[in-house]
Amino acid sequence: HHSHDTNHFRALRPQPLSTQNPESIATSASSSSFLLPVTMALRSFLSVTARACVQPSRSLLSSSSSSFSLRPARYVPSRMFQASFHSSPTSFAKETVKVTFVDKDGNRQDVDAPIGENILEVAHSNNIDLEGACEASLACSTCHVILEDEVYDRLEEPSEEEYDMLDLAFGLTDTSRLGCQIIVSKDLEGMVLQLPQATRNMAVDGYKPKPH
Repeated sequence: HHSHDTNHFRALRPQPLSTQNPESIATSASSSSFLLPVTMALRSFLSVTARACVQPSRSLLSSSSSSFSLRPARYVPSRMFQASFHSSPTSFAKETVKVTFVDKDGNRQDVDAPIGENILEVAHSNNIDLEGACEASLACSTCHVILEDEVYDRLEEPSEEEYDMLDLAFGLTDTSRLGCQIIVSKDLEGMVLQLPQATRNMAVDGYKPKPH
């Protein structure tokens, strides 16, 4: 048995190059010379890829050496948008029409009345002596104004509440209206409003609310 085992291990030991087949030696050397460069190239590629995934390139993080930045970009409007926005700062202002107030002494005052506001608001904005004691709640007649016939006809018919207050107005005429109920529109361009000689206020004598 001992001799048999010795022969078996001898067969397993690598044989010296002088005893190997020359063709097998050439094949082994050729395979090694082919696989070694491929293995080294694959190992180099994997190493570079791993470093790129784990740590971003310095050139990407440096704003001084590259135009790329990880910070969010700041929105800058285009020149055309800036020009259209800044060239007309009053573009958001209300459209107005010219109206004329005539006080009890005959003095005329032309004002720009914003479309959509009522005459009481327009008067107070321009320091016109038009009272409006109830603050446009249809509870008094102190914003009474007298209109020209053609202007009166352009307006809608007064409501029953306005008629009730007009009955209390001093110096009532056929073309009298309450200023708080007249809404400025383009059709009222050039309108003339006459203030009455006096007003009748149901509050304490001498009370006159200040313009807002």
